[in-house]
Order: sequence, then structure tokens, then C-alpha cells
Amino acid sequence: MDKMLVDTLGDVTITNDGATILKEIDVQHPAAKMMVEISKATDNEVGDGTTSTVVLAGSLLEKAEELITKNVHPTVVVEGFKKASQKANDTLREIATKVDPEDKAFLNKIAKTSMASKMVSADSKELSDMVVDAVLSVAEKSAEQYRVDIDNIKVEKKAGGSIRDTKFIHGIVLDKEVVHGGMPKRIENAKIAVINSPLEIEKTEFDAKININSPDQMQQFIDEENKMLKAMVDKITSAGANVVLCQKGIDDIAQHYLAKAGILAVRRIKESDMYKLARATGARIVNNLDELSASDLGYAKVVEERKVETDKWVFIEECKNPKSVSILVRGGSQRVVDEAERSVHDAIMAVKDVVEYPYVLVGGGAPEALASLKLREWASTLSGRAQLAAEKFADGIETIPIVLAENAGMDPLDTQVQLRAKSSAGKARYGIDVINGKVADLAAKDIYEPLAVKEQVINAATEAACMILRIDDVIAASKSKDMPKPGGPSGGMGDMDI
Repeated sequence: MDKMLVDTLGDVTITNDGATILKEIDVQHPAAKMMVEISKATDNEVGDGTTSTVVLAGSLLEKAEELITKNVHPTVVVEGFKKASQKANDTLREIATKVDPEDKAFLNKIAKTSMASKMVSADSKELSDMVVDAVLSVAEKSAEQYRVDIDNIKVEKKAGGSIRDTKFIHGIVLDKEVVHGGMPKRIENAKIAVINSPLEIEKTEFDAKININSPDQMQQFIDEENKMLKAMVDKITSAGANVVLCQKGIDDIAQHYLAKAGILAVRRIKESDMYKLARATGARIVNNLDELSASDLGYAKVVEERKVETDKWVFIEECKNPKSVSILVRGGSQRVVDEAERSVHDAIMAVKDVVEYPYVLVGGGAPEALASLKLREWASTLSGRAQLAAEKFADGIETIPIVLAENAGMDPLDTQVQLRAKSSAGKARYGIDVINGKVADLAAKDIYEPLAVKEQVINAATEAACMILRIDDVIAASKSKDMPKPGGPSGGMGDMDI
């Protein structure tokens, strides 16, 4: 289910993304703040599993409390938890399936699973195709491993239309318009100059005065400025460019000459977009116009200004082999678009995790159910109080499928019994089928999650729980020493013992 968050200004966020909810809510308790931190860290690291991390950390603390009230020392519990988390990770690695990082069909399953619990689940088929294409476009192979830089996938959002109108673009979308009305609005087979210097007459660094005594001199001065601007435009045309993308400003006169030459120009583009444009079109970012040559130009099949709802945006599409791509997310209203964008981001991260670390597990709490079973078997081989801690860790991990079952309106106790019975067969296939509200074989339903996410969840949750367990007292720290005391600019009477 989703949550509606209303902040002090009355802004509304509707989401079920764990990290977003925790980021938005007002948390005061210092231990609770640590929970928010682990959720943020998980979001940045693997992009998914944020809710699981917090659920698991909370559950571990709950189970640990039961032991501490029975006079088991926290350090014993912490030791037991650390060993158990190591064992749980080993178990997950054993049952993980290795996949081919370029297998689109399998990556599609990962993206769909990531979106299944989100508001966009009805359109997850189309969206997951786009996400997989986007990630594979920007993936770079080094040795046997792939690297994916998420910054190369630009996710733009705009309210209007419906989620079905979301588009994947082999190139970049700029939320800017063409600078001059007389310029062409569409150019095919575009040769693109990406320029980092202004197409304006720069002011001198030092104060300079020009004494003009007659109107002729004034005219000469203006003509000279025009000539310089025309020379700039001539350099661009002689290099063969018919599209100019400029990070800085473009003078009105320069705009006129560019329009006359039939060149489409966009100005004041963000620096981050400049790098993306260079990667997408294959252009070199030119800092000095004198050095612009035909070899610096990039290529796109179509550059066109289009109306997106009420704004005009420039689309640079169908680049040959773009190493930077865009997804334009649409939706019925601003809230819908915001949530759709978060869902697409999560799916991109999940696919990236698998491409970089190609191991997957069945979803729906199946691996956790099997891991908790294996941990209980292993706990019985331990001696002393560490055994109790390991058993509690097993109970903690089992909370994840049970919480899923509760969310689906199932009976937690019946589910727990059924899951344990199915997991004892030794295969991590049986988990919670949330849609039909029963324990089922989820591998048959193509529900898969990255191993990287599961490992991160267990590691982050265990570390946070252990850190909180080691705290035996909360003490208010003294105020900062540098605070001026009341009673004068430098403390006045405050320093005297009265």
C-alpha cells in the first residue's frame, strides 16, 4: 500500500518507496535517525530493498531485546548476529543463480519484479523493456565485468498524457527551447557542435574606456562587433555544423546570423547535460571556437523542438551508438509522474545490480525463508549463548516474508508454517504470491531479485542493529564550547563565578 506524506508547506508526496518515506518524515529519535541513514545508504548503493533493510533491522532489535531481558549480554548478541549474517550471506550465494548480464529476457523479469509492488505495475511490461534497453545501452565492458554509470541515463518527467506515453529516447532530451524563432525547428542528419564558450562579445577583464567623438566612430564600433560575431558563426558553418548546443549565452546578433545560416541553436545548457550530449552524439566539447573542426562534431538522425504539454523541449534522437540515453516519463498528474519516476529509478538500479553482479534469487521472501531454515540448523551446532543469538537472527530474517504476507492480507501464522514446510525441500522457490494471497512457486511466475540487493540488506541491517545494541546509555552531550554566553559580546559576566 502507498503512503501520503504531507509536509509543513502542504506539499503532498504519494509513494511506497521506503527510502522516500523515511527521507520525508520528521524523525527526532537518534536511534530512528540511524534507521533512516541505512535506508538512504541502501538506496544509493543498490537502489532497492530499502524497506526490507529497515524491517530487518527493526526485527533484529526486537529479537535481541528478548535475549537482553533474559540477561544475555549485548556483546554476545552482537557476536552471534555477525556470525549469523555471514552464514546467511553464504547461504544466499549458494542458492543464487548465475545469469548472463546481456540476457534481455531475464533482465526484464528483474525490472518487472522491481515495479510489481509499485503504482506503475499495470504498465510494467512496457517500462521494463525501456529500462533494460537503457541500462544495456550505457553498460561498458572492462575485462569480464560490466560497469554501469546511472548518470548516463537521464530520466526526465513531465505531467500530461498517461504512463503509457512514457518514451525511451536513443539520445538526450533538453528542457530548453530553440533560441530564435527564425531557426528551423527540425533538422535531419544533424551535425552537432557542442560548445562551452559564449557566442557573445566578452567584456574585458580590466576597466576599459573608449572615447567616441563622432557618430561615424560609433557606427564603426558597432560594425566591428557585428563582424566579430559573424566570424564566430562563420567558423561554425565552415566546420559543417547545422546544430549548435551552447553551455553559455548566444548574442542576439549571433542568433540572427545562425538563423540565416539555417542552424538550430540551444543555449544555457546545464554542464551535466553537456557531458551526456557529448557521450550520446559522439561530439567533443569545444572550449575555444577557433579550434572547432569537422571531427569535433557529433551526429544524431533527428534534432527537433517539440511541445511537451505547455513547454517546448528539444529532442536529440536516434544517435548512432549512444553511451547516454533518456527516458521521458509521463503520467496523468504531477504526483503520478513523481512516483513513476521513482519506480523507474528503482528498476534501473535493480537491472544495473544484475548487470554488474550477475547473480539472482527468487523474490517474494523465498530466499529469506530458506536462509532462516539453514540458520536454525547451523545454530544447533553452536555452543553457549551464541546459539540463542543465531536463532533470533533466523527469526529476524523470517520476518521479511511474514511482513509480505501481512501486507497481502494473509494469516501470518499459517503462512509461516506453510513456508517452513515448503522450504524444507531445500529449494528457494516458494515465497509469498502477494497477488493471489498464497504460498506459491515464484520461480514459475518469473519473480526474481538481484543477489546484490539481498546481501546489502542483510549487511546494512545487521550493522545498524549491532551498533544500536552496543549502546547502553544515551547521554546528552554538552553545548558547543564556542557559543557566546549571554551578557555581553564576548561572554561578559558569564565567565565569572558568581
